[in-house]
Amino acid sequence: MRVLLIGANGYIGRFVADRLLADPAVQLTALGRGDDADVRFDLATGSPGALTRFLDAVHPGVVINCAGATRGGARELTRHNTVAVATICEALRRSGCGARLVQIGCGSEYGPSQPGSSTAEDAVPRPGGPYGVSKLAATELVLGSGLDAVVLRVFSPVGPGTPAGSPLGRLAEAMRRAMQSGDGELKLGGLGAQRDFVDVRDVARAVHAASLSAAQGVINIGSGRAVRLRDAAGILARVAGYGGALNELDGLPHPGPVHAAHTAHATHLRATIGHPRAETDHHPTAASPAVFPYPDGCGAWQQADVRTARDRLGWRPRINLEESLADIWMEAACRI
Repeated sequence: MRVLLIGANGYIGRFVADRLLADPAVQLTALGRGDDADVRFDLATGSPGALTRFLDAVHPGVVINCAGATRGGARELTRHNTVAVATICEALRRSGCGARLVQIGCGSEYGPSQPGSSTAEDAVPRPGGPYGVSKLAATELVLGSGLDAVVLRVFSPVGPGTPAGSPLGRLAEAMRRAMQSGDGELKLGGLGAQRDFVDVRDVARAVHAASLSAAQGVINIGSGRAVRLRDAAGILARVAGYGGALNELDGLPHPGPVHAAHTAHATHLRATIGHPRAETDHHPTAASPAVFPYPDGCGAWQQADVRTARDRLGWRPRINLEESLADIWMEAACRI
């Protein structure tokens, strides 16, 4: 099976590439903007016709799109997350390769949900801010393309390679600095939000399974369990061996092993909660709880209903959050 992978250098794309390269039945070609791509092509500026000619020459059986912008204004996000996908869809329609398309979406497309609920694929998306809107627009383009296509809505990926600018990446870096300097207190903001964290290696397994399946439409990829970021911080402190106090700037002190205290030497971190790839603002609707200050636009709670992934892909998450956080800490601790 010949697979064209777009965005192989991204956070998710790197692990998808590793997963595909481990499959002896896969012939992998990487397309992207970087010098290390097999083929250099900018989806945001390149023409569908040029991509069609490449598809006809390579003739892949599957096209996987892990590319996209995570930050910037509405114009940049639209170019890289929506226009780019429009180019892919149009090129595939024109091409004679008949390739299956696996598009990586995100949980931010849904927007906020009611605490305690699990968001299924039939939920009405209400994204907040340009990132979620640009990704939802891409999903709608794929679903309306008439192609053999599936969109995997990935919730909050974590694990090795977690970007340093993501919520858990910033948390690990702040903890490393506190331990290095001997600070006995770590002050954090935004720990009240609850998110559905899923290991990026499990995401790569889901992408691999989707490329081999006949499933179409939207499929959620998550752990199926919301975890309060405060609890994730406690796990990370235990994994790291951080014995200091963890205080919240915007809530009550965290009870238990990481206790409340106040010292003159505190390390400050303003955590940004939500999907590691998003930096957006949300404007709440009347039907949703207020979500400020949740920059990913997903409010205080998000949890995926992952039964469709189980039933149609035969996929379940395997790696628990503690292992994911241990890998994040290992990378942070080795950073100079």
